[in-house]
This record gives sequence, structure tokens and C-alpha cells, in this order.
Amino acid sequence: MNNEEIKSVHEFDFTLICEYFSSLKRQGPGSDEATLRALSFTDPLLKGARIADIGCGTGTPALTLASHTDGNITSIDLFPTFIDILNQRAHDANLQSRVKGIVGDMQSLPFENDSLDMIWCKRAIYNIGFKRGMNEWRRFLKSGGYIVASEASWFTESRPADIERYWQDAYPEIDTIANKVAVMQRAGYVPVAVFTLPENCWTDNFYIPQKEAQRLFLQQHAGNNTAEELIASQRHEADMYARYHRYYGYAFYIGKKI
Repeated sequence: MNNEEIKSVHEFDFTLICEYFSSLKRQGPGSDEATLRALSFTDPLLKGARIADIGCGTGTPALTLASHTDGNITSIDLFPTFIDILNQRAHDANLQSRVKGIVGDMQSLPFENDSLDMIWCKRAIYNIGFKRGMNEWRRFLKSGGYIVASEASWFTESRPADIERYWQDAYPEIDTIANKVAVMQRAGYVPVAVFTLPENCWTDNFYIPQKEAQRLFLQQHAGNNTAEELIASQRHEADMYARYHRYYGYAFYIGKKI
């Protein structure tokens, strides 16, 4: 299978995507340390502060936030399986009174205007687009509230054609950090901080744990061409990162609503 034949993960059936990624602790690169570093750039949240965790996956960031703040977290994801896992994890950690997962669409959030103290969106804003998310979600924040979002970003002004083509196909809105900060500022936020995820967030915490998950997934779906293509796409993604990680990665963008 050549590079042109390898599909993006978004081209696969949602059920298959959900089954595969629900077996992972993290649905994308990250770490508890990165979550807490992002949180450290915001003002301390008061007891009962309202946090929306958009595109929450199975809840690893939400549980970290709940363990280090006194806020109440509403976690939203499109996949019911992810929400079921999140709610069970919150119960197991005795955090169910402050962490609630609900099935929902980030294009139609169930919040009132000026009702949230923080919007958290780790690795998921690309589903709606960084510019659109920054603009449309702002109305839900109180004045002085924070948005914290991680986003695929270029680290350099130029890069090899191979990785340029890969990302233009996967996510055409990828851009440099400076341009992303400008988008945030034009949307009505004071840019507070930006930092990039370290390499181990990709390798140790995301790609390496997938190896065993991929083996089991292929075993469970032996002979299923779609399952094989899904795993091929994940392996290709990991290979591209190994070859070109100097040029791109995730950056956390922290902004305060004016």
C-alpha cells in the first residue's frame, strides 16, 4: 500500500474508529504533565467553577483537571462508548460528583452564553476548525474566562514536501504557531501562553502503547480489510512523525476572553 492509498483516520467508519481508540488510555498525544502545565497559565478556579471539556475522549485530561481544581467539569464527545468509559472512570476515582460526561456535538454545544469559566479542548478543535472553534465558542465563556486548546501546528516556516502534502490532506488548517496566535487574538482573546508538546507525549504516551492495541485489534478483525487499512493509517502516521517531528507537533494555546 503506497502513501496515496493510505486513508486518513477520518475516512473510516465511526464504529470501527471508536472501537480501536476506546482501547487506548489516550486518544492522541499528551501527558498529565502537559495538562497541568497548561492549567498553570490560568488563574486559580474557584470552587464550583464551570469547565467544558470538548472532544473529551475517554476522559484522561478531565480526570487530571478534576484532581487539581475544584471545578465542575462537563465532558462532551460524539462517541457514546467514550462517554461510558469516562463516566465509569470518574466513578472509580470518586469524582463522579464533579465530572459528568455527555454525548454531544461540538458544533451545537448545550451551554448558555457567558456561563463557563473555562473551555478545554485537547487535540479535538480540528474537528470544527481552530478559527471556527475560537470564534463560535467564545460566547459561552464569562468575561475573563479561559480557552485552552491544543492544535496541530507547524514549527517552521518551511518543511519537506512529503510532510506538507500529508498535513494538507489531513488538516488543511494547520498553520504556524504565530498565525494560530493571531487567529486567537482576532477572535477576541488575550493570548496568555503557548507551548509545544514534548516528543515523549507522541512516542511514549501514544504511538508505543498502540503497538499492542493494534496487534489485538487485527487479531479480533482478522481478514477485515477496513480494519487493516485503519491500522495501516495509524502506522503511517507514526512513521511520518518519526521522520518529520522537527517540523510539526501539537501546541497548547491558552487565551483569556476580553
